[in-house]
Amino acid sequence: MKKILSTLAVAAALAAAAPHAAQAQNSAVTNALLNQKTGLLDKARTDIDKAVLDPKTSGKAKTWYTRGDIYVQMLTSPIYSKQLQPGEGLQKASESFNKTIELDTKTGEYGKLAVPQLQNLYGQAFNAGVEAYNAKDYDKAITNYQLASKLNPTDTTAVLYSAYAQEAKQDFTGAKATYNQLLGMEAYKAKPAPVQVYNRLIQIARQDKNEAEANKVLQQALAAYPNNKNFMLEELNVYLSTGRGKEAIDKINKAIAADPANASNLYAVLGSVYDSNKQPAEALAAYQKAVAADPNNFDAQYNLGVYNYNKAAEAYTKASKMDLKTYQVSGKKYEAQGKKYFEDSVPYFEKALQIKPDDTATMQTLQKVYFRLGRTADSERLSAKLKK
Repeated sequence: MKKILSTLAVAAALAAAAPHAAQAQNSAVTNALLNQKTGLLDKARTDIDKAVLDPKTSGKAKTWYTRGDIYVQMLTSPIYSKQLQPGEGLQKASESFNKTIELDTKTGEYGKLAVPQLQNLYGQAFNAGVEAYNAKDYDKAITNYQLASKLNPTDTTAVLYSAYAQEAKQDFTGAKATYNQLLGMEAYKAKPAPVQVYNRLIQIARQDKNEAEANKVLQQALAAYPNNKNFMLEELNVYLSTGRGKEAIDKINKAIAADPANASNLYAVLGSVYDSNKQPAEALAAYQKAVAADPNNFDAQYNLGVYNYNKAAEAYTKASKMDLKTYQVSGKKYEAQGKKYFEDSVPYFEKALQIKPDDTATMQTLQKVYFRLGRTADSERLSAKLKK
């Protein structure tokens, strides 16, 4: 009888102990929640950091969600935020919410609460990056942009801004890697990456004196933006610098035939090529065709103005270099030619300025032309606008 009673006593003792063991497992999480509720975030942090290390509670979504929530509250507290190291709050909160989703999925009780928390953290990380960048703390900016990218892996903006910060700190190797990361992102499979990404990769390659890489990126850029005037000019400059001027001109003429809707831009590019090749008559004809196809083509209008301006300057220079006897015979004729060319340049410059009202180069050149033609009021008007 005694033996039976002893066995029952042991069983009763074990049964009585079981609830206390379970309670001990969750006490750190419970204490953390109670301290969080009463605003004692430093104590809540201590409790929850213990809980995520305890094998009994570290595998529970509730533990990790509570940890993330406590760090978010600390981040926004004017008192407790000072107890966090730079970047610590965002890093630990994001780590906690990601672990919550890993354990609970996005549709679980705590997982679905963690998703909007991560979205809010993305905004905080991105804004912290902007603030650090504006303060010229580029390392901190990069850290926050990279964290923002981890929080929202499909977003391209944080990655792009990270590259800008790397360039600002002269880390061109890092910037190059980040720009290439952008080109590989899923967001740019259906649509091309921004033009400036290709531009910066080309410039970085040229800074490294790696023309082969620059040309490789240029071909990628042209595949993404076949009608981009600047990329076309870049390619044509490569042709010209390698003695392939005729090939460049043939390429543009074929492009005009294949894409008449883009004829104005292509003729403007052709004019630039002829200019570079020192063929002014051919350049003039190309710019005129560009304007005929689209009167609002700024480059063509401006370059037609420049053509006439240069012809005017050439005529006046000839007259100024004549000796007195020669000038008496021919000087006035050249000056009249110069004046006529200046007058011919005005409509083109005025149209260019109408298209781009704040273009400084156009205003400066037109102001000089007005002055040479004695149009004092117009010259002073543009001069005043330039001073502003």
